[in-house]
Amino acid sequence: MTISLSLLAIGFFSLAIGSMLGYYARQTIAKGQVNTAESKATHIISSAEEKAKEEIVRAKNKAIEILDKAEEKIKIREEQSQHEQRRVEKREESLDYREKEIQKSLDTLVKKGEEIKNLRKQVEEIREEEQRKIEEISGMSVQDAEKVLFTRVEDQAKDHLARQVIKLEKDNIEELEQRANNIMVQVIQRYARSHASEFMTSTVHISSEDVKGKIIGKEGRNIRALEKFTGVEVIIDDSPDTIIISSFDPVRRAVAKIALEKLMEDGRINPSRIEEMVAFAEKEINKSIKEAGESAVYELGIVGLHPKLIHILGSLRYRTSFKQNVLLHSLEVAFIAGALASELGYDVNVAKKAGLLHDIGKAIDHKVEGTHVSIGIKILEKFGIAKEVIYAMRSHHEEYPYATPEAFIITAADAISASRPGARRDTVENYIKRLEELEALVNSFDGVEKTFAIQAGREVRVFVNPEKIDDAKMTILARNIADRVQNELKYPGEIKVNVMRETRAVEIAR
Repeated sequence: MTISLSLLAIGFFSLAIGSMLGYYARQTIAKGQVNTAESKATHIISSAEEKAKEEIVRAKNKAIEILDKAEEKIKIREEQSQHEQRRVEKREESLDYREKEIQKSLDTLVKKGEEIKNLRKQVEEIREEEQRKIEEISGMSVQDAEKVLFTRVEDQAKDHLARQVIKLEKDNIEELEQRANNIMVQVIQRYARSHASEFMTSTVHISSEDVKGKIIGKEGRNIRALEKFTGVEVIIDDSPDTIIISSFDPVRRAVAKIALEKLMEDGRINPSRIEEMVAFAEKEINKSIKEAGESAVYELGIVGLHPKLIHILGSLRYRTSFKQNVLLHSLEVAFIAGALASELGYDVNVAKKAGLLHDIGKAIDHKVEGTHVSIGIKILEKFGIAKEVIYAMRSHHEEYPYATPEAFIITAADAISASRPGARRDTVENYIKRLEELEALVNSFDGVEKTFAIQAGREVRVFVNPEKIDDAKMTILARNIADRVQNELKYPGEIKVNVMRETRAVEIAR
């Protein structure tokens, strides 16, 4: 028991001593840690202070460097400013010197001007004195002398100019004619197209004579139906394997021919079938008209034409003028006009388009009143064709004045195409008879000296006696001739009556 208490006491005592020792040990450790932190903080602070001092030194050095550079720039600018100031001062000195020199020159010029005025005044006085003496000696004033002198110079100049003009005409006319002929020959050679004439009849070949009976039909009803629906005359005679279709209208002939060929292929020929085939043929003709117009435009390389205008152009395929196909004629005129324009340096596109469309009025001139030229102008204006093209095409029969160089080209191209051998056909006897009748009728008028029918009878030139027919009577005579020609003669198209009056003064130099 005593031992246990002793041990317990010893234990408590040991515990107390251990606690005290632990407390002191912990305090000691804590003090050591505090001392360590303080030393670190002190070290950090000292390091920061050193760095701050270094940065301050660097900043001071940098500031000093910047100040040095700024002072250097200021110094340079001051030197430049001083240099510019010296240049300005020198320039001002130079300007002052020049101003003084200019003033001296002005003063000199003023003095010389005064001297010139004085000299001019003296010269005028001397001239007036000389003029007065000349007038006293010659007995003529200055104005009279000038008139005499100018009259002499003018007479001499007129005589000289007249001789020069005659010489130039004589020297150059052969050269100009040769050049024009060469251009025409080149153009004609560059374009050559075969001429196929259209006649008043079309021929349909049949396989056998039995077909003729089917075409005629019972009591001729089939042939009467065909003539009724097409407006043509069908001639079935003794010619073997041939049926002739006659009509002045080529479109009607073409419709009848296509319908008849289709009927023979089908074998069924009766009035109702004939009507169907005629309707089919009319559609085919309209289609071929459109294709003909498109082909013509494509061949010439013309773009931008209205489809309806192209259709009207294609219908010229079935129109003829003096048995010359109008569409082929228009194509030929377009090509020739384009070649002429190219050779002469004018607008090729305008020439081609005007050449192609110059006879467009002939497509409907049998339906509308007026000349084919006036009708064509209205058609082209309706479809918005350029004025340059209209001006070029409207003068090819000289109904309108020539407004552009291309107008002369179209007239020349039209004449070339129409006058080609084989281009247009007419019975020689009828042709000569018509021209003789025309000239005889015009020669029957009082005051007419000579008459010439030209342009295939489309123009008659009348030369009158100037003593019997004055300028006022010329218009009345032309109107009377046109009325009689219109009432008494038969002719295709129009005839232009051109009355000419000429007064001549003749003298003989011996």
